[in-house]
Amino acid sequence: MLTKGKKAPAFSAPNQDGEIVSLKDYLGKKVAIYFYPKDDTPGCTEQACNIRDNMSGLKKTGIEIIGISVDDVKKHKKFEQKYELPFTLIADEDKKIVEKYQVWGEKKMYGRVYMGIFRTTYLINENGEI
Repeated sequence: MLTKGKKAPAFSAPNQDGEIVSLKDYLGKKVAIYFYPKDDTPGCTEQACNIRDNMSGLKKTGIEIIGISVDDVKKHKKFEQKYELPFTLIADEDKKIVEKYQVWGEKKMYGRVYMGIFRTTYLINENGEI
């Protein structure tokens, strides 16, 4: 895990609309970057809808939201539309962002070992620090 006070790793990747989004686009703003395993699965859907349902409170505190998974742009767009998600979803298909943020690694479920995302949220301040 990255530690408080460190500079958040820079990234640029496509969002659900295919537009390139960079962390530097958020300098001067607070941003919560949440990493989640997979679009349209029960836990990830519950998490995304909870964020959606609480967006007004987050906006009042000035926090922007970015969701990141290794799903592709098309899956992100479908997920966004199905649940009317009002925030950016980044497609990290090459796993560069999840590796920089140390949220990619070996997981175990029902005795099966596989590589995946550790559900994690980082709050980044206006100066780009965790």
